[in-house]
Amino acid sequence: MDNVLHNAQNIIRMCKYQPETGYPALSQVEAYWDALRGNRLVPTRSDVDPRGIDNALENAFVLERVAAGIARLRVAGTHLTALMGMEVRGMPLTTFFASSDRRRMADALEEMFQTPSTCSIQMIAHGAPSRPALEARMILLPLKSDLGDISRALGCLVAKGDMGSAPRRFEITSMTCTPLVPSNGPVTLPAPLSATKETAEPSGFAEPSRAFDPTGGKKRPPYLRLIKTDE
Repeated sequence: MDNVLHNAQNIIRMCKYQPETGYPALSQVEAYWDALRGNRLVPTRSDVDPRGIDNALENAFVLERVAAGIARLRVAGTHLTALMGMEVRGMPLTTFFASSDRRRMADALEEMFQTPSTCSIQMIAHGAPSRPALEARMILLPLKSDLGDISRALGCLVAKGDMGSAPRRFEITSMTCTPLVPSNGPVTLPAPLSATKETAEPSGFAEPSRAFDPTGGKKRPPYLRLIKTDE
């Protein structure tokens, strides 16, 4: 994946892991990520070796956060390609969701990266002619980049049923995001990129910005004056 060199110590096979959820690929990827993590907050992207999840490669993917609420697919298995009917590398993850749920998915991505958290999502694609209904599940597991920031994620998507004609897009039926460090308060997400300067709050000791006034706040005299003489 991504042509990254891997060490044998990162190959942690989970083939014998017997899940009870009916989604063995999800369980294998999550168990592999948890084993890589060990006693760290999150593992690094370079830790991930595709041989450790060989039974789930077609469902696995790697995300890169490129902006607030936007994460693009860097690596994606053949199952994701089949769902969209095209190559999905470079596409935003929200492409797999109905437009009504993309904002909710973007918020979940930010919570995963910023908190950080793991996310489990249950989805459905409604049926239509030539498109049978599908049930699907997805997990998102945060990773550190080589620079040390949490801007990568290991994920897995499994859809059950006959795919029918692509593309297939999903609606979220339930979502659970679990912080890796327990918190007693709500998670504060960064402001959307669409926030304007007028609504943004000053940070730290910074004062609110003011519009530039070339007069310095002083009134200028009029450009023309009427001069009256008795001559």
